[in-house]
Amino acid sequence: MGPGPIQNVFRGANQVTLDAKGRMVMPTRYRDRLVERSSGRLVVTIDRDQCLLLYPLPDWEEIERKLMRLPTLNTHARRMQRLMVGHATDLELDGHGRVLLPAELRSFAGLTRDGVLLGQGNRFELWDEVRWTQQRDEWLKDEELPAQLPADLESLSL
Repeated sequence: MGPGPIQNVFRGANQVTLDAKGRMVMPTRYRDRLVERSSGRLVVTIDRDQCLLLYPLPDWEEIERKLMRLPTLNTHARRMQRLMVGHATDLELDGHGRVLLPAELRSFAGLTRDGVLLGQGNRFELWDEVRWTQQRDEWLKDEELPAQLPADLESLSL
């Protein structure tokens, strides 16, 4: 049995740099937990907010199962399956604690050199630094309530 949820929580904002090949060094404070949780194996996929989501492999497999159980006749569910599962790519921490992010996914998220890696519990979000700053500031000013999701998506824990 794996570690409890408290040990697996990823939190905090980290500035990261991508090299010319698209490799990102995973911050040291997360590496031991990633090795313990998934032997350094991760899955990266896209998010509708134009960032990337990185999951330890066991956590991704659980999300993938939930996604694939959604009714394919539901337009929103089908879109999520296509986007998240369709773009899912396996990654592995190398001996220097780096992951190689696919060019297509870097392009989708507008990632060039400077990024922000946000711990989000069981996963990370990876943003282009400029886009993150703009989006964060916009969210901080936004006073509107979020639009309601269809009932079957409201209960889905991604």
